[in-house]
Amino acid sequence: MNTARLTPIARAAFRAIPQRGMATEQQLKMRITGTQNIAKITKSMKMVSAAKLRGDQQRLNAARPFAEWASKLTGAAQDLEDLDVSNFPDTNLIIAMYTDKGLCGGVNTISSRMIKQMCAKLEASGKKYEIVVLGEKGKSQLGRYMGDKMSLAITERTMPYNFDLASSLAQESLENDYAGVHIVFNQFKSAIQYIPSIKTITPLLDNCAESLVGTSMIPRKHPEYLLNLYEFTLATHIYHSLMENATSEQSSRMGAMENASKNATEMIEKLTLQYNRARQARITTELIEIISGASALEG
Repeated sequence: MNTARLTPIARAAFRAIPQRGMATEQQLKMRITGTQNIAKITKSMKMVSAAKLRGDQQRLNAARPFAEWASKLTGAAQDLEDLDVSNFPDTNLIIAMYTDKGLCGGVNTISSRMIKQMCAKLEASGKKYEIVVLGEKGKSQLGRYMGDKMSLAITERTMPYNFDLASSLAQESLENDYAGVHIVFNQFKSAIQYIPSIKTITPLLDNCAESLVGTSMIPRKHPEYLLNLYEFTLATHIYHSLMENATSEQSSRMGAMENASKNATEMIEKLTLQYNRARQARITTELIEIISGASALEG
């Protein structure tokens, strides 16, 4: 393009436009080296996640008997997708469990999307709710859309999780009179599958309730035992949900790093092919120039 007739500003703008062209051998080699380094990192992260997954599975298996006992009082967990909120009480506390670190696939984004759908249904039904977020990723994702509903956010937690954290959350939840506490977490199924789920725990107000039949641990003369049992049940469910979510996090990160390693390997193969073609073209050009020069000298 002839830039002689352009104004100085137009000529400067034209020079600022990057000119696309074929990548040089040096650029391709740098990209290959960078991708190889990324592949090493993702493979190492996969191995670390696999080791952590085994430990989280052991802790999860140890917590499941307590959760099974508590589920007899409160009911089993439900699938979070297409959740019916018609049976939710008027005042609700939602404890949403996320991760503090990223690079773990869609374990956080899927939960955020379903929580937003559930909260929209609650608002449409005229029901009140507050959210307690566990994890840095949940704080950043939910804070942009429903920060006014977020009453507490806990980040930079110490791993592995312990029952003290669950007990503290249970005590925090009992400070306000919520008619229902809902724990949102990812239920671990296998190394390649997890299900976004929700547990609903309602206060134990009647020692003659159907769910307490056969539990002989609640004397009628001491109704405050119901509050203690409710707090312990809530803490048990929170702890079990933490274990489920931590195990799902490691399995999701292991899968994400495996996919990243595969993509890096494929990219290295493509870049290597481009590099070989560019190198072959350079050698061919040099040979043609040498032969042409020799022919010119002979002529």
